[in-house]
Amino acid sequence: MKFIKSKNTDGQEVNLYYEDLGQGKPVILIHGWPLDHQMWENQFQALVEGGYRVIAYDRRGFGKSDKPWTAYDYSTLADDLKAVIDQLQLEDVALIGFSMAGGEVVRYFSRHGGAKVRKAVLVSSIAPYMLQTEDNPDGVPQETIQAIGEGLEKDRAAFLDDFGKQFFGVNLLNHPVSNQMLEWNLHVAMQASLRATTECATSFATTDLRSEMSSISVPLLVIHGDADQTVPIKATGEQAAQLVPHAQYIIYEGQPHGLFYTAKEQLNVDLLEFLSK
Repeated sequence: MKFIKSKNTDGQEVNLYYEDLGQGKPVILIHGWPLDHQMWENQFQALVEGGYRVIAYDRRGFGKSDKPWTAYDYSTLADDLKAVIDQLQLEDVALIGFSMAGGEVVRYFSRHGGAKVRKAVLVSSIAPYMLQTEDNPDGVPQETIQAIGEGLEKDRAAFLDDFGKQFFGVNLLNHPVSNQMLEWNLHVAMQASLRATTECATSFATTDLRSEMSSISVPLLVIHGDADQTVPIKATGEQAAQLVPHAQYIIYEGQPHGLFYTAKEQLNVDLLEFLSK
């Protein structure tokens, strides 16, 4: 297996598992919570066939990467992304971050100046700020965030099973994914440690990136579903597009949070078009 070596601020070494496929300009796919790099399988296929070198890694604490007890803040996660770019000696990189990974993309620009990056994409992203506050009224209420932690601590498998249904927009009238797909996603999510799952939930729910959005100096594509019940579009996708005036903003009508699967054909077309410009 292939690993990138990163470090905590205390010097502890952390191994990050990654996949590296295809040839051409590099694209880094950064996965969402609570999954790992495997969520990108449909995008891997489309982008490699489209002539790109595609790299995806497991965030620390998830998948096959090391699972340290501490350091799940966005600054450390952005440093992990930098380690991937530096150790693979990548140039002219396109970053594609889904959900939680939007925070890594934004913090990479504010913390590392967007070094070696030529384009960026935020898909169903938590950026710029997911928590409901007086000046962010469309965000997720604090009690909802608290319930995530409580549900994970009480019965992680049961909580993530229910979460997966909301994630993909499954309800009595709509079933856009198969039961087998839901089961597979639960299996992937359970490969993470409980500690990483809860710590990352705190990071993506409470980190305010609004002042950092202006650091994105490259072409930016923002994609968000207007039926996203996990990461509300008004507080995130809509605000991101407003805070980065040069951003291209595409709303997927009727699509839930997990549109990387429920709208995979459309997403793949939009990604390829944006990357080729």
